[in-house]
Amino acid sequence: MSSQVEHTDVGAYALGLLEDGDRRAFEAHLRECGMCQTELTEMSGTAGVLSALGGGDAGGAGPGPEGGGDEPSGPPAPVIDMMRRRRREDRRFRRGAYVVGTAAAAAMLAVGVGLGTALNDDGTVQKPPPLTITGEKFQATNAGTGASGTVGLVDKGWGTQVSLELRGIKGPLRCHLEAVARDGDRSVVAGWRVPDKGYGVPGQPKPLVMQGGTGLTRQEISRFEVRLESGGTLLTIPV
Repeated sequence: MSSQVEHTDVGAYALGLLEDGDRRAFEAHLRECGMCQTELTEMSGTAGVLSALGGGDAGGAGPGPEGGGDEPSGPPAPVIDMMRRRRREDRRFRRGAYVVGTAAAAAMLAVGVGLGTALNDDGTVQKPPPLTITGEKFQATNAGTGASGTVGLVDKGWGTQVSLELRGIKGPLRCHLEAVARDGDRSVVAGWRVPDKGYGVPGQPKPLVMQGGTGLTRQEISRFEVRLESGGTLLTIPV
């Protein structure tokens, strides 16, 4: 007997294939579930046709038509076997999906913890090292906007890893970093929001430090531009 009532039990109930405990549980569920009531009504004709084919040992879901001894005892055996197999397979699928989903969530949590934290010898949480600018470095300042920044470039098989340190910007702003190729092609490396306090300014001296990537190779890139979502360029860093 299943402790969980499922909507997929409608077909088995209509053909009288539920065990007593499952049947009682489903009937209690049926009183509260309009969807199952509608589906059962729609299936009643089909169940009657299958029962009229004769054969099988299972009893119907409810009292049969009034009459004599010619009343069929239930749907044919092949139909009963098919419905029972379908019901078992559906429940196995539901259980399997739940297990897989739970395992995937646990794996992702473990990966997140592994990337973001580590434990000291005494069991306390050790903060990850701060992100730094790595690789070949280039720096620029825009006297007009007051923004200054540094990019670090590392050649990768898939393109170029890009680190950015940005100072002298006040919010609120929405920005993104673009890599501009020598032939004019553009690739968005990363995007972010600048809060009201800003980055690398009085009252908020810490710079914005982030990392992204572009499919452009190091040799293809001519410059980087910090662009405002509202339009305009905040900073250009030639490379």
